[in-house]
Amino acid sequence: MYQEFKLVAGHLKERKGRYYVVVSYTDTTGKRVSREFSTGLSVKGNKKKADDILQRIRREESEKLYTQMRMQSGGETIDTTTRFTQFLSDWLEMMRASVESTTFSSYSMTIRNKVIPYFDKRFPKLRLIDVTPKHIQDYYTYELNVCGVSANTVIHRHANIRKALDYAYKTGMIESNPADRVQRPKKEKFVSEPYSMDELHALLDAAKGRNVEFGIVMAAFYGLRRSEVVGLKWSAINFDAKTISIRHTVTETTVDGKRQIIPKDRTKTKSSCRTLPLVPQVEELLRNMRMKQEANRNLCGRSYHTEYEAYIYVNELGELITPDTLSRQFQAFLEREGFRHIRFHDLRHSCASMLYANGVALKDIQEWLGHSDISTTSNIYTHLDYSSKVESANAILGLLE
Repeated sequence: MYQEFKLVAGHLKERKGRYYVVVSYTDTTGKRVSREFSTGLSVKGNKKKADDILQRIRREESEKLYTQMRMQSGGETIDTTTRFTQFLSDWLEMMRASVESTTFSSYSMTIRNKVIPYFDKRFPKLRLIDVTPKHIQDYYTYELNVCGVSANTVIHRHANIRKALDYAYKTGMIESNPADRVQRPKKEKFVSEPYSMDELHALLDAAKGRNVEFGIVMAAFYGLRRSEVVGLKWSAINFDAKTISIRHTVTETTVDGKRQIIPKDRTKTKSSCRTLPLVPQVEELLRNMRMKQEANRNLCGRSYHTEYEAYIYVNELGELITPDTLSRQFQAFLEREGFRHIRFHDLRHSCASMLYANGVALKDIQEWLGHSDISTTSNIYTHLDYSSKVESANAILGLLE
């Protein structure tokens, strides 16, 4: 017995000032079913939470329906006329409430902007149950050879496709996951070229008094990530105890075509949450920035943006410096001043290089940078081990003489 299946549809409904979730689907007997769930949320100020509940209920009801149809089919694989690209679109919507906005944005950019257009153009009628490893392998070959994307990008897209198809497999829509039988390209290992001590000195000197100075100092000296630099709040600075606490981050992403700033009162990982010493030079920079912000607030009056007044890194109008803005300003500064091109994140690598060159152990570098595992530190900064190899060579050099 084979039955056609389509994912559960749903929408929000407002009644007496409260949100309700309404889902509809065709059950195992072919009857159209509509169900309503209370969210317990008032309409005012709860649209995002209500949307999250809607997607969660859609996902749960879909999984229940899959299970029912699977049981009634006697354990046979359920046939479906659902097109592969339609399934991907529906899966993506279900994931909206299951992952963070930044993760969903990554899924969306891959699935909507790359995978679906490719298959819609070449295999517009391809059904989910007919997808083969060759379909997927050919797509990877196309991305590598025609579009010229990197192997790491293809590996990232493979992870998204495999995750979607794994859902289809676990819910009985397909008999196996074709992505499991695909040959992924070999991962390309990134090797950064951090600034030397002399280059960093020149960079910091040139940055004094510029808008990018704070970002450069915090990345080069403390090894902060972009999200950590722009996420720093005044509450994280203890001028009495002379400490800086890395507790907050700001990221940005594109969801449904709209750019969003995402402040978080937490760091990338638990280990990224750390407290570092406030050195005199940075303390002076921070005090000057705070006085400048107060002067700008008084000068701009009502035109000053107060929504980000808790943050340190804002412009003259009080607008938050976003991660992408920081990267653009940094690249423009390097080009304008004639410095060697590096990524902003490479300042973090430069920080690690300086620490290691000054005899700091990898374990201490791990804690300074906020890595959750020391293997992350050693894998990323393998070039740091070279000096120890030279010392080892010198130690046994006498054997050759």
